Amino acid sequence: MSDTRTPSEILEELPEDYVPEAPTLLPLDAWHRARGGRMVAFAGHMMPVQYAGEQGGIIAEHLWTRENAGLFDVSHMGQLVVSGPEEASDANAQAVQALEALLPADLGALAVGRLRYSVLLADDGGILDDLMITRWRDAFFLVVNGACVWDDIAHLREFLPDEITLSHLDEQGLLALQGPRAVEALISLGLTPALPEIVPVEQLRFMQSGPYLWGDRELGISRSGYTGEDGFEISVHHADIAALADALAAHPAVRPCGLGARDSLRLEAGLPLYGHDLDPETDPVSAGLNFAISKRRRTTAGFPGADSILAALANGTPTRLVGLALEGRQAAREHATVLADGAPVGRITSGGFAPSLGHAIALAHVDSAHVAPGTALTIDIRGKQVPARVVPLPFVPHRYVR
Repeated sequence: MSDTRTPSEILEELPEDYVPEAPTLLPLDAWHRARGGRMVAFAGHMMPVQYAGEQGGIIAEHLWTRENAGLFDVSHMGQLVVSGPEEASDANAQAVQALEALLPADLGALAVGRLRYSVLLADDGGILDDLMITRWRDAFFLVVNGACVWDDIAHLREFLPDEITLSHLDEQGLLALQGPRAVEALISLGLTPALPEIVPVEQLRFMQSGPYLWGDRELGISRSGYTGEDGFEISVHHADIAALADALAAHPAVRPCGLGARDSLRLEAGLPLYGHDLDPETDPVSAGLNFAISKRRRTTAGFPGADSILAALANGTPTRLVGLALEGRQAAREHATVLADGAPVGRITSGGFAPSLGHAIALAHVDSAHVAPGTALTIDIRGKQVPARVVPLPFVPHRYVR
């Protein structure tokens, strides 16, 4: 007999520590392969790292996105919905209270259709994941990191009250259309707002979102992304994602781009990557994420690790995440030692060649005595001492539409 349960129903019956077998194929797997995508295992999924041909490759895709529009498949990211009791008059207030017990954001002040960056915290203030959270009319929509989906679901199930509903939108894919011509390409689809109060898609500003109709297909669109460029993230049902990717890629400004270019773009934008720059051993203050601790929450507290995080805000931290500009093109990779006058003072958490700048850059956790902009340091790259200096973040200015 065939299994008649929906994926969400099956999920509810899985054990808390369930991890899916890797690698999982994304709904656009064949689409990527047909366009020359070089597929690699990442976060438990097969994903394109770059594309073949004269227009492909990490540097070409990176620079194309800076000038035009890159189309990235980020369907490995987890899409979750948290909502209060369906019949309760204060359902949203209950959802706010439940989530604020786990995140340092002021969700009560978050307007409908607005996004906020936040962090899921452990009891000691360590970062379990970083995420984007959006206020819907009657619920909150979370986009979490692909490698953390199942751990996040288990954590939320354990600590959210029983009356709060957690749903995994496992039949939704996610596309990121990034670059200065992204809005031009998106307008070409002829989208219409799905609700009377929603503005035309080109009038969205950074960290705003809404539901839109593409013909009779509904898309969840936010003006956001993780490249530092203007752009959009589009939540779309698996049944429609190939058609949407085809329609976007048909625009002359759009080319498919892989994980490699997305990583070099986010690095130039000074945006941390979970599992590298952020982890459970890192608190938000040392990671430079002070903005993620909302003003009201600094007074009311009530989130995991509040005592230590608020103390760090007041007194500083032993280390800080900083940007480093290296001499030359040789990349400093994760775990490379950072030195000051020959003594270890930190470690590289992520690094690479910056196509927009023409030299290597890195993010590193460095002792706070050595984090002032302009500080001269060296990096031990497989025994070679490479000069570097501390520089302000981002390396390349953000170009968000505010």
